[in-house]
Amino acid sequence: MTIAPSLLNAPIAEVKELFEILKEKNVDYLHIDVMDGCFVPDMAFGPSVIKDIRPLTDVVFDVHLMIDTPEKIVTRFVEAGADIVTFHIEATKHAMKVIQLVKEAGAKVGITFNPATPVSFIEPVLSLVDQVLVMTINPGTENKHFIQETVVKIEQLDVIRKQNDYTYDIEVDGKIDNQTIKVCSKAGADIFVSGGFIFNGKNTPQEQIDKLNQSLEEVK
Repeated sequence: MTIAPSLLNAPIAEVKELFEILKEKNVDYLHIDVMDGCFVPDMAFGPSVIKDIRPLTDVVFDVHLMIDTPEKIVTRFVEAGADIVTFHIEATKHAMKVIQLVKEAGAKVGITFNPATPVSFIEPVLSLVDQVLVMTINPGTENKHFIQETVVKIEQLDVIRKQNDYTYDIEVDGKIDNQTIKVCSKAGADIFVSGGFIFNGKNTPQEQIDKLNQSLEEVK
């Protein structure tokens, strides 16, 4: 089980302190959202940001591309230091090409899909990817809430993985707190992206990470 703090919610001006927190809590994953203002309304984090912070830490850079036509730019994120690059199936007509580009560039590749998209839409590529990201909120929307119906998708992906001996990790992203993490873990998720709960909670980020880990221990 892996906790992946989200850089989008972290105090980016204090990024060195962030990496010290991750080291202190033995967190070896950092989730980095990339937005182009087209696929989703907001904009965040291009390759240059990843390149700038890469020398500061050796944690896994888990880069989530919320951008249109990722095939045009995906290799730049690998060159900048991404260890895993995940793209949206809805954002391209050339999913196989994106997967090939990422692998040839030397990184792991993930696939993700919006809450309204069925699991069947990504089934043709499940044997090729290292990670599947289940969005438990609608990306790029206001007043986001955890979408309970997405838990079924986690369960479906876990069944498909076991039936076919696939090796992909199942990651979840969206309103992951000390309660929803339990639900997702029971459904079969392995990696848990959490931003607001960790960095905007009542306690320190360290204490919030402890709460998440405690919740995972409770469902083992």
